[in-house]
Amino acid sequence: MKYDRRVWGWAFYDWANSAFATVVLAGFFPLLFQDYWSADASAEDANLRLGWANAAASLIIALSAPFLGAIADRSGTRKRLLLLFAIGGMLATGLLAGVPQGSWFAAALLFVCGTVGFLGANLLYDALLVHVAPVERWHAISGLGFGLGYLGGGLLYLGCVIAALKPELFGFSDSTEAALAAFAVTALWWGVFSLPLLLLVPEPAPVGQSGQGSLWRQSGGQVVETLRALPRHQHLLLFLIAYWLYIDGVGTVIRMAVAYGRALEFERSHLILALLLVQFIGFPAAIAFGYLGNRIGPQRGIYIGLVIYTLVCIWGFFIRAPWEFFAIAILIGLVQGGVQALSRSCYARLIPAEQSGQFFGFYNLMGKFAALIGPPLFGLFGAWFGDARYSMLSLIILFAAGGILLSRIPPSAFK
Repeated sequence: MKYDRRVWGWAFYDWANSAFATVVLAGFFPLLFQDYWSADASAEDANLRLGWANAAASLIIALSAPFLGAIADRSGTRKRLLLLFAIGGMLATGLLAGVPQGSWFAAALLFVCGTVGFLGANLLYDALLVHVAPVERWHAISGLGFGLGYLGGGLLYLGCVIAALKPELFGFSDSTEAALAAFAVTALWWGVFSLPLLLLVPEPAPVGQSGQGSLWRQSGGQVVETLRALPRHQHLLLFLIAYWLYIDGVGTVIRMAVAYGRALEFERSHLILALLLVQFIGFPAAIAFGYLGNRIGPQRGIYIGLVIYTLVCIWGFFIRAPWEFFAIAILIGLVQGGVQALSRSCYARLIPAEQSGQFFGFYNLMGKFAALIGPPLFGLFGAWFGDARYSMLSLIILFAAGGILLSRIPPSAFK
């Protein structure tokens, strides 16, 4: 299938920002946070600190997302605001390279700032999907974006892993110094590969006319009006609640899997290789899920992913050997990007295109409010039961509840 320059420019931003998702969110930050910045704390306490840091970033975005989206729609500044958040995220990410050992609070603060930049830019990136291609191609294009993200993030992560495993080849004194340098490299990668979106994707026209001084007031009024109207859009509201539940589980797996493996005392190298498996399997799998959504329906594609996630949680509770961690990584790689891609394109079909920024603000609000529950709950289960293994079981409820609510929406709503 051929795509024009707008589609490729849009999709390549996933290649750019997935470096943060892979190297920082899922990879090196959880490892360094536990072993370097929180070396004085137990594994359970370090996981709890990381869970609260993730929750803080998500709360900031959740509270601001609908207003940010409405402002972007009304002012016609989706791209400019996207780049503003992205630049802030890049700067915070680069600064992590200089945080000294034991300074867990400084590391957590920069992590929160970087994550806010990443999530805020993603909100506006998602909203541009409806403006780069016709509706019948959204499932495939959403899958293309996630596929490129997994490939790009995986390639950079592979390079950082090689540097961490063989630091002397790159002029580093040890693996920790190489891992810290990975944050600076990630910031640079994110910036360079954001250029295609900047150059190739046009800025959608603003919705309505508003003066400079009244922009915030009018945007706020639009958000309130939309909130009041949501109960009348039953399918949209039901999807948001279902998404809120199951994407919480997906996001918690992404953010906490490496920390979980470390708590079970698996070697760093095993955890790093497992994450690489997720990335490179996720590249073709996410693209394939986009086409699968067109063939069997996006809901069925999401159900497949949620069933596999539930099996992963059960297996994760009993895991003992490194090979099991690799097998679980393969299963996650097969469905992670697919669930994300089909969720985004499903939602895009339920909303008015001219208000995509605002409505994707609500989409991100639900996703980020979910992250207020998942990572802290993941950490609390381990602390309550005195065993990190119980953390995995907390996620099954989220996948099951989200899938049940999603089944209440007729498939015709997504056509």
